[in-house]
Amino acid sequence: MWRCVGLDLAGSPRRTTGGCLLRGPWRTTTRALGSDDEVLAWTMEQRPDIVSIDAPLSLPRGRASLDIPSPPHFRACDLELRRLGIPFFPITLGPMRMLTARGIRLKAALGSKGLRVVESYPGGVQDMMGWGRKNRGVERLRRTLVSRGFRGDVERKGLTHDELDAVACAWVGRLCLEGCALRLGDPSEGEILLPSLDVASPQFRRRLRARETPAPRDARSA
Repeated sequence: MWRCVGLDLAGSPRRTTGGCLLRGPWRTTTRALGSDDEVLAWTMEQRPDIVSIDAPLSLPRGRASLDIPSPPHFRACDLELRRLGIPFFPITLGPMRMLTARGIRLKAALGSKGLRVVESYPGGVQDMMGWGRKNRGVERLRRTLVSRGFRGDVERKGLTHDELDAVACAWVGRLCLEGCALRLGDPSEGEILLPSLDVASPQFRRRLRARETPAPRDARSA
């Protein structure tokens, strides 16, 4: 029975980080977390097989620091997200710099304790699976997760959007352990993990095929 931790990391420790332990295929335990020490302590207490974090965990190849406002701004995995038609914020844009720095720091801390750490993106998971992002309604997202089989804390009302995003992160961690995750990017630079296209919603696969195969000119102009 896998034990997968998902973290919807906030850029600032003063804001809420969502945590989720996914046991087996569907059983969720969620938590609202704060400081780095609290995130690390709670994560270690769960004895996870994998930690899946919603935050950039690496810099673009060739970029030495977040403090120097110069290119490159995108990693290969970011560009692959764009090709999939999944919106995202560039990791060097404004507040994303703080989130990236915190993600890299926590990845190093967790890795030093022997944990496997991967990067995920719940907005992309929700787009691919047809769950709807939290901006379409937090309660709607919670009910959708329950309808798709998730159990435990996700069945109670009042969960924060951070906790619900952490559920998606933890689920991607499970897919990774099962060999069913889509890996975007170059492992030597940094990867983003998403559900494989085989499990994505039919609507998403149709949109992807439409992006890859433009309509004939006369059809577009009709």
